[in-house]
Amino acid sequence: QVQLVESGGGSVQAGGSLRLSCASYGYSYSINFMGWFRQAPGKEREGVAAIYTFGGSTLYADSVKGRFTISQDNAENTLYLQMNSLKPEDTAMYYCAASTGWALLTPHEYNYWGQGTQVTVSS
Repeated sequence: QVQLVESGGGSVQAGGSLRLSCASYGYSYSINFMGWFRQAPGKEREGVAAIYTFGGSTLYADSVKGRFTISQDNAENTLYLQMNSLKPEDTAMYYCAASTGWALLTPHEYNYWGQGTQVTVSS
């Protein structure tokens, strides 16, 4: 089992920055992908960024390319999402997730989920 705990959310004005963290606990050697997802009220959960844990390759949703950066610290078992140039449309609950498969940015391919951290961007 893998447990994921997010932190770092908050309220910020448009143009500001936040860094989300996701600490993982438990057996993680079978995890291929780690990802960040978000869900705004009334909308479906969408993939924001993902990282292939063994090679470090990353992929991003078009809406965040050039603004968000996903990274991992294997020694600390922590996943990060650096969010810059935030926009009001980035407002959502952000979730960290882990997958034992070839998940990319597909939510249903992820096996483990954190509880989420709220990000609110005001104009």
